[in-house]
Amino acid sequence: MGRHSSMPDEYGTATADHRPRRRGRTVAIATALVLVVAAGTTVALRSDLIHLGGSCGKTVHLSVAASPDIAPALRAAATHAREQELTSDGACLDVAVSARDSYKVADALRSGKGEEDFQVWVPDAELWIKRVEQNDKATSVSATGNVATSPIGVGMVPSAAKSFGFPKKTYSWTELAGAALQDNKLRLGAADPARSATGLLTLTKLAAASAKSGDDGTQAAAMAKILSQRTSDSDGQLMDTVARDDSGTERGNPKRNEALVLSEQAAFAHNAEVGDSSALDLFYPKDGSPELNYPFTLVDESSLSTEESRAAVRFMTLLNTTDGHRILSKYGFRNEDDSVVKSVAEGAGGRAPQPFTEAASEPATDEQLEQTLGMWTITVQSARVLVVVDASGSMANPAPGRDQSRMEVTKASMLAALSTSFTDEDDIGLWEFATKLDGDRDYKKLVPTARLGDRSGSSTQRERLSAAFASLQPVADGATGLYDTTLAAYKDAKATYKKGKFNAVVVVTDGVNEDPGSISRSSLVQQLQSLTDIEQPVPLIAIAVGPNTDKDEIQQIAEATGGSGHQVSDPADIQQVILKAIMEAGARTN
Repeated sequence: MGRHSSMPDEYGTATADHRPRRRGRTVAIATALVLVVAAGTTVALRSDLIHLGGSCGKTVHLSVAASPDIAPALRAAATHAREQELTSDGACLDVAVSARDSYKVADALRSGKGEEDFQVWVPDAELWIKRVEQNDKATSVSATGNVATSPIGVGMVPSAAKSFGFPKKTYSWTELAGAALQDNKLRLGAADPARSATGLLTLTKLAAASAKSGDDGTQAAAMAKILSQRTSDSDGQLMDTVARDDSGTERGNPKRNEALVLSEQAAFAHNAEVGDSSALDLFYPKDGSPELNYPFTLVDESSLSTEESRAAVRFMTLLNTTDGHRILSKYGFRNEDDSVVKSVAEGAGGRAPQPFTEAASEPATDEQLEQTLGMWTITVQSARVLVVVDASGSMANPAPGRDQSRMEVTKASMLAALSTSFTDEDDIGLWEFATKLDGDRDYKKLVPTARLGDRSGSSTQRERLSAAFASLQPVADGATGLYDTTLAAYKDAKATYKKGKFNAVVVVTDGVNEDPGSISRSSLVQQLQSLTDIEQPVPLIAIAVGPNTDKDEIQQIAEATGGSGHQVSDPADIQQVILKAIMEAGARTN
């Protein structure tokens, strides 16, 4: 990934809630105002809480952590509040705003350590709040409404935009990305989807658009792979990579991007800084833009004093007034005032007939976001996966509705996953297990975990694995030695952990543990929990096949490592389940 110096607070990403949803935002703000006051005391709403100005005898202090792109606008609003002596319950507002990357704040809140020095958080997108809420031990966060919006598009230096027919020619997301990435026609930069809402929302949109066209995921993965070659660690660093002007020297510099995936606000801020000679032109894809939506969020609300709660809502209310809209639009954000859209878009480099007034695309679902982040993880970061397959006698039983055994269908599904879901950069290994397959051990190590593209002698790791999968056979009268095998495989994966890769163990079984001499389930769970390390995550993905499995058992075992348990009736579904589980686990470990 590209690494560049950080940008000042005035620059960064922007994410927004879409204008057709503004009624919901207003209702949310009004509701929050009533609820916060009711929570603080049982008195009626007082006139000085919503008073727009006046002298005051005391001051109430409020600390706000905000995404770097919106922090300057919020500071301007805080200055306006002080100058106008805006009050909350008779006390003047004194709001301090610090610029903090949304992903860093989300990670800190997820830890649940309660060391926050702010009462309000304004990330650039709602997805960060959802990421925090995924951890039961996280600090509580309460979104009370969105304060601004900013659609995402593709900004290009003028010469590149002209070659793409700007502004008359319009593209869908897949058309634009495909045209830009084909044969390295355009150096297109983006921010890391694991750290950037702009990057993640865009990649999710591309994946969804590809799926609608019947793509099985390979097109989106290919786009992700190409984008990763020019990915910056954050939105701020991304802005440092664009060509400084439209000269041949800058455009010809291989380290400079000719185009960026960025928010309208980021383009607006860039153009305001560099002037017309280096301004970007902004494409708005015709199938709708994802948006950043800046949720105004109370942090650990139960610990806030009544004064702090009221001051927070008072400041949020200011942002939704005419003065607040004026301040936000000055910094390149959209709000409920539709009249500012044209001026903001033009400042960002948008020109008609680019569809900058069209409705934003429907928000991505939580599942889509998790799958995209997982796809990014295994496509770009590459994976290191130890696969452990049940070879007990019951695997010879027929698969439902098929003339093949469970083992035959399982092998076909695993071979399909090997050929289509993993690249030569991925590390894959294979074990089989039953009972006493290797002396007293219930498992046998068939192929050590190694890079699929590595060659040893006349064959590659991929070829050795394909042969090993194809030769798997059920062991006559073999029982299921699940517990000892799972623990041994997990220890092996931990001992051979590779930093920079997505490390995981996949266990496929068609039964419950049948080894009377093995460790107990409770001991297995306890040992797995003790081996789990947040700094070196190795999620266990357990897949139970057929009617003789215990879904609760495999879920309990897998979740002890931060992984997941899955039950399928047809072994043919294993390939799809593995990919989905890896994607979900990849999202959780980022």
